Amino acid sequence: MSQPALPTLGDLIRVFAKIGLLGFGGPAAQIALMHRIVVEEKRWLSEGRYLHALNYCMLLPGPEAQQLATYIGWLARGVKGGIAAGILFVLPGAVIMLALSVLYALFAELPLMQGVFYGIKCAVLAIVVQALLRIGGRALKTSALRLIALAAFCALFLFALPFPLVVLSAGVIGFLLHRTWPGTIVASGGHGAGKGGAHSGSIDAAIEDGRIQHTKSSATRFMLQTTLWLTLWLAPVAVLWLALGPDDLLTRLGLFFAQMAAVTFGGAYAVLAYVAQEAVSTYGWLSAKEMLHGLALAETTPGPLILVLQYVGFLAGFRDAVWGGIAGGIIASLLVLWVTFVPSFLWIFAGAPYAERLRSMPGISAALAAITAAVTGVIASLALWFALHVLFARVDLWRSGPFTLNLPDWATLDPAALALTLAALVLTLRFKLGVGWLVLIFAATGLARTALV
Repeated sequence: MSQPALPTLGDLIRVFAKIGLLGFGGPAAQIALMHRIVVEEKRWLSEGRYLHALNYCMLLPGPEAQQLATYIGWLARGVKGGIAAGILFVLPGAVIMLALSVLYALFAELPLMQGVFYGIKCAVLAIVVQALLRIGGRALKTSALRLIALAAFCALFLFALPFPLVVLSAGVIGFLLHRTWPGTIVASGGHGAGKGGAHSGSIDAAIEDGRIQHTKSSATRFMLQTTLWLTLWLAPVAVLWLALGPDDLLTRLGLFFAQMAAVTFGGAYAVLAYVAQEAVSTYGWLSAKEMLHGLALAETTPGPLILVLQYVGFLAGFRDAVWGGIAGGIIASLLVLWVTFVPSFLWIFAGAPYAERLRSMPGISAALAAITAAVTGVIASLALWFALHVLFARVDLWRSGPFTLNLPDWATLDPAALALTLAALVLTLRFKLGVGWLVLIFAATGLARTALV
């Protein structure tokens, strides 16, 4: 079989514009879509290099799917390719999410809108469960990885341990297990070793024969990229601090989401778990119910799931005493978008050359595989948290010693929500109904339920 051509910048723009428009269903579905197009259809990357890039992005703070898109674009065409792929992956969903945020702020309290969200939440719960099964099926190949995922779930859901600690521990355990008992984490060859897959991929071939040189690590390039992207990322926050002071809403939003972008390891679901707690409980920018509505909106749009953060920023700005109104909401949402997504370019352009060097190191591949397993436990924790808040009207937080549990009040179980969720699970898991159709069907069902009650 002939080797496919190396993608041009125009090829990247066309493919990632398509992925940005069709990437419904959260990071699991988007990662699967990129795999199908980039690995199977276009044959740009081998399976092994794709999985290594994915594991590296899982290790980073922030949105792993957008970082993976940036990584692929960077592999093909350097910084220009990475910028094109990363922006196009986000742009369509960001425009749609901003429009939906405006509509939500103006009309959310209408009974019919509440009915739409009632149905969508049940569909989203099914989508999250599907994501858990997909990622788990890909990541948990050995008993050791399944135990790491279970331990991560317990650490987060039962003990509320900090996520960075869980990720770091998983990586160390994966590395040590590989050194002590090779094969318990990844099979011989690992995720990062060898070419992997049934073909080398046009990008793999170009790297191996020397046509692509920018993937080689360079201390000078690392310093230049780090300085440039750090400045671009944090300059708006510094300007706001100096111009408006630390107590202004925009300054607080910029600082909070910049911090979030730096510490929320494990991808979009880890980001959501962190923001759901802080934005609701600590800052009071929105309620728990509104956070769930935002997640439902994000699931209905293409692009990264953490575009829900744009919605959080919009509501905070819309309701602020100083910046209040639609204009204030738009400014706040754009600020949140900037400080959330710009660091993704920093992590890829500065760090990816060194990640490429690690492909031939089985111990590092084992650590990355263990981290991916831990992230599966995180998604399970989020799925359970989401299920409790969809199916029960009241969920209490119970603490005893080191244990922290979300316990539902069983008397508040919503039979209609349970029935709709089960129906959504059947349509998703058994009949493989697409995300777009699933959301439309259950939005209409929720609307009809409200109209008839």
